[in-house]
Amino acid sequence: MSNTKIYKLEGKVQHYTWGGTDFIPALLHLTNTDKKPFAEYWMGAHDNVPAEVVLPDGSKQPLNGFIKQDAAALLGSNVNKRFGRLPYLFKVLDVKDMLSIQVHPSKKAAESAFAAENMKGTPLNASNRNYKDDNHKPELMLALSDFWLLHGFKAPQALVTILMQTPELQFLVPVFDGKNYHALYELVMTMDQHEVEEHLQPLLDRIVPLYEKGFLNRSEEDFWAARAAKTFCDANKIDRGIFSIYLFNLVNLKPGEAIFQDAGIPHAYLEGQNMEIMANSDNVLRGGLTNKYIDVPELMHHTKFEPVIPDILKGTTGSVTGETVFPTPAADFELRRLELKAGTPVALTAATAEIYFVYEGAVKASADAHEINLEKGAALFTTAGASFTFQPAQNALIFRATVPQ
Repeated sequence: MSNTKIYKLEGKVQHYTWGGTDFIPALLHLTNTDKKPFAEYWMGAHDNVPAEVVLPDGSKQPLNGFIKQDAAALLGSNVNKRFGRLPYLFKVLDVKDMLSIQVHPSKKAAESAFAAENMKGTPLNASNRNYKDDNHKPELMLALSDFWLLHGFKAPQALVTILMQTPELQFLVPVFDGKNYHALYELVMTMDQHEVEEHLQPLLDRIVPLYEKGFLNRSEEDFWAARAAKTFCDANKIDRGIFSIYLFNLVNLKPGEAIFQDAGIPHAYLEGQNMEIMANSDNVLRGGLTNKYIDVPELMHHTKFEPVIPDILKGTTGSVTGETVFPTPAADFELRRLELKAGTPVALTAATAEIYFVYEGAVKASADAHEINLEKGAALFTTAGASFTFQPAQNALIFRATVPQ
């Protein structure tokens, strides 16, 4: 262990098929001539995909192993006692194609279900594995662009309205009966595939031509249902996830706005770029709009069948100049945004192991005699108690991952 308290951090790219080809490569100064999808950039210590700490001698070490060497010192005794590991995972996402409809489990549920799958001997990387770890996955996302997502069930009146306005879905109104979210969702998620086709084929026959001619816009459920059909449905199978597009809130975030998703809230990202911070977990239960494993009973078991009023977060003023804080009910993480002015240094002290991601501009981080130059796309890892200064060479926008104190 060196006595340095600030380190350059190199994250890891995830090439999921839904990712865009240009945004993350441009951010990280990478060429992508073969147009691979760059979906997520992970900065964290998740055991499956740890970022790498660049040590003062230039060598690199996985962040999970680096923290384990002296967790109490690096995380601080408080965070170490509560979590025993870096409790958050920090990401950049570029959503080109819609993500699966998904729900995340609670902490208690994840612990028991992860242990049960281990007992069964299901390999961690098996395609039919639901639980990748023993953790819950509440998450906060902050939009970097115009961002579209599905988030929780619509309020009763809005739900009835959209079903009535969509002739092919009117058969669901009596099932919902004004408030029975469970019966409604259970029906669409468990009906035979031939019934899915019977109900959705006429809908798609009507809306896909409108989508292709450019007559639909993003604020309409029909737009996303048609896009989903073109993305996920093969010739002989319509994805039942299309029903969910009409049942969930369709939310549009403007750049700088954020939204929190707790355990049990069904959601799906549709389009755009974001910063995302979550508990250190990769547990996802899927319900459609995906080629990945879907386990409907497990999904139903963890879904909250209640209306959600989307709470769009604008952030509150932090104690550091130029800092905006996005508080959530989660104890595992907190996202902050730092807007620095060229030539105006800002002094910071890390409350725990923290990660700083330079989204725009360039800064020099200095602690004692140690200096690290950070350009756009670079990340800094700081250990608990680290006191350091950011000196912005130009105006800079930095996202800070920490733990609420």
